Amino acid sequence: MAIDKQDITGLVLAGGRGSRMGGADKGLQNHLGMPLALHTLLRLAPQVGPTMVNANRNLAAYEAMGSPVWPDALPDYPGPLAGFLAGLERCETPYLVTVPCDTPNFPLDLVARLAEAMERDDAEIVIATSPEPDGSVQVQPVFCLMRATLLDSLVRATTAGERKIDRWAKQQRCSEVLFADADAFFNANTLAELQSLQDKR
Repeated sequence: MAIDKQDITGLVLAGGRGSRMGGADKGLQNHLGMPLALHTLLRLAPQVGPTMVNANRNLAAYEAMGSPVWPDALPDYPGPLAGFLAGLERCETPYLVTVPCDTPNFPLDLVARLAEAMERDDAEIVIATSPEPDGSVQVQPVFCLMRATLLDSLVRATTAGERKIDRWAKQQRCSEVLFADADAFFNANTLAELQSLQDKR
């Protein structure tokens, strides 16, 4: 039986330092007249049931986007796994899917295809991948569907100092889904990349 999208909570990860953007709050950068994180949230919302945002600064600005906002569960910006943890601690559905705030053109069938693979492979965690020009495959670990039951495993891993999504994921029953359109995963880490993203429209 297919996973119902209402059983999946969508989490937008906007909790980073934005260090490659001069410390700017990346999710609030203007993209085609709206904050990047709002583009991401609007693209994610039709694919899932409830939505949440993980942010560590400017919480009121994120709350104005209409979804609950949760800061990292761990101090000092330890990375996306802290956002995963904040999401899992607050998740009231059987599944949580994560997307970063700086990739507003991610696939419209992202969640459906990750969910399909989770059912097919009896996986606990499913990660998106995309093709590289040289024929290799690029893992996109922040585009990730996981079972809410992984909370205890993630608490143990982060308490032990783990900060890498893929290393933690490989300790679970993990599957991958290849998305053919690599451009869909283009993300804006710098102001120049943000400008390039505007030009891609």
